[in-house]
Amino acid sequence: MNKTPLPSVVTAGLDLPAPLVISPTEHPVSIKDIDSDALMVLRRLHEAGFAAYLVGGGVRDLFLGKTPKDFDISTSAKPGQVKKVFRNCRIIGRRFRLAQVFFGGGKIIEVATFRRPGENDIGGDDVVLPSNNSFGNPAEDAFRRDLTINALFYDIEHSTIIDYIGGVKDLEDRVVRIVGDPERRITRDPVRMMRVIRHAARADFQVEPATWEAICRHKDKLSLCPVSRIRDELFKDLKGGASSAWFKLACDSGLFHVIFPFYEKVLVEHAEAAMYMKNMAQNLEVSDRLAGEGQTLPDGLLMALVLLPWAETEMDFAAVSTQRDAYVLSRSIRDNLVEMFGKLNIKRSMQDDIARSLATLPLLHKHDNDDKAWPKWLQKKSYFKSGMQLFQLAREAGGGDPAHLPFAAPEPAAVKKSGSSNFRQHAPNGGHRGPAFALNTKGGVFGFRN
Repeated sequence: MNKTPLPSVVTAGLDLPAPLVISPTEHPVSIKDIDSDALMVLRRLHEAGFAAYLVGGGVRDLFLGKTPKDFDISTSAKPGQVKKVFRNCRIIGRRFRLAQVFFGGGKIIEVATFRRPGENDIGGDDVVLPSNNSFGNPAEDAFRRDLTINALFYDIEHSTIIDYIGGVKDLEDRVVRIVGDPERRITRDPVRMMRVIRHAARADFQVEPATWEAICRHKDKLSLCPVSRIRDELFKDLKGGASSAWFKLACDSGLFHVIFPFYEKVLVEHAEAAMYMKNMAQNLEVSDRLAGEGQTLPDGLLMALVLLPWAETEMDFAAVSTQRDAYVLSRSIRDNLVEMFGKLNIKRSMQDDIARSLATLPLLHKHDNDDKAWPKWLQKKSYFKSGMQLFQLAREAGGGDPAHLPFAAPEPAAVKKSGSSNFRQHAPNGGHRGPAFALNTKGGVFGFRN
């Protein structure tokens, strides 16, 4: 491949290596594959006198022959300058502000100003640069990114790829590598370990040895991160269509048991741990199939699927033969979830949904009969739909018929939108959420028949 080096860059006390400029005949990215609105944003910024490039995952996916989910842009324009160029724009963020340009259908093109490395400088002292000194140039912006394969720039004026960090070679070699010293980068932000595993799983790449060793050594540092960040990254891992491959890498590195410490008893110490590892992988393969078809599982249902091997091992499913038994099981699961999800900050409402779905599963297995319809009393229950969704997922994972129910998450009935502001409509009981299985005197205790 013909790669033309540019002069090296000396900036922020760093002597950065010369970037490689890859001509359009030597790479697979075509301008015709770039979203038309993203192209318009790039061209408008150029016309206004600013440098602007397509960056990150968009360039990576186009290089790999995939359709990018997002087309992000980096530019020399400051956020306020971007807003002056585009009327359909707003500025977001606190620590580092960026611009969002809006288009029809809810499409958003994010435009970020070039940033310089601060806490992640390559070499030098571990000094965090102040926020008012965070803007930089393209070279600095490349070096502050997490992964080499996400640090590429595409120049629409010349149809060239600009590579400051060796990302193209790593794409060609199918390798995921942290930019700079992985020990320092992971120590400064342990969430980067989750991003390495996610991208390796999605692209079917190998993790570069030094990066892998650093993850294995520092996996416990993940618990130092805010729970909200871990939770958000986890759902990205589970919803990306490669959760089964992610699960294997997360287990091999030890990250899975940092996120779900209670699973070590099931997947490592249990006499049939290998079987439960296989069951988990099969569960996630079902989720991946649906994601590949454009069906994303609601968060609660997805987490119930992840917790199914644990529930089958730790909860007495075989003892459930009546609705009352299912209620007792749901409360037991709910009590366990309070402690288990302490590090993930899962909402109570979602925990209730998870407990309800898992507790309904034994009832559905009990009444599963190909020759007969589901009992009418069961179909009328509020928990039947969510339980049936989990039932279908588990049935497919076990080699049965494919799950086919719609999985769109419903809009919460208690929250409505009015213009740009939201208001909550409170229930007669003061807005407090009731138990997972509501009291129903006609149906017995907590909606279960006697």
